[in-house]
Amino acid sequence: YRLRVLQQAELYHTPLDDAADRSLRASFESLAPQQGKHWERIEINGRYLTSRCVADDVIWFDFAELCDGPRSQNDYIELARIYHAVLISGVPALGVNSDDQARRFVNLVDEFYDRNVKLVLAAEKPLFELYRGGRLDFEFQRTVSRLQEMQSHEYLAREHKP
Repeated sequence: YRLRVLQQAELYHTPLDDAADRSLRASFESLAPQQGKHWERIEINGRYLTSRCVADDVIWFDFAELCDGPRSQNDYIELARIYHAVLISGVPALGVNSDDQARRFVNLVDEFYDRNVKLVLAAEKPLFELYRGGRLDFEFQRTVSRLQEMQSHEYLAREHKP
């Protein structure tokens, strides 16, 4: 059932607008096994994160909650272990003035990819324009490649590795 939902969902929505928010809300409601709890605080490695919505192994965050401020790769490992599907809204255009955010996003995608987490994003720019002109060009190219693969039928059919 979830595979069919994911294959029919818009997994990368741009630009950031009301339609993006509606798309993520619809994806969350289709993926979640029950009604979600809004603005729920969860504890990950001794730090609290506030989700937009969470239900069982599906969670929705704003980008800033995951990639601004003190986050370690271990936080992303733990999220990838717990959650089968993660939705992220508000992904900004990244570049020279946001390398810290971009590095955290790269780490997040790497960990989610390795554990077959299903990722649904709403971003300011199309995937190939998401990162421009910073020091992480090489790393971000790999991230773009992984994000493309994470939208494929083959990836979506993979079992989550908690």
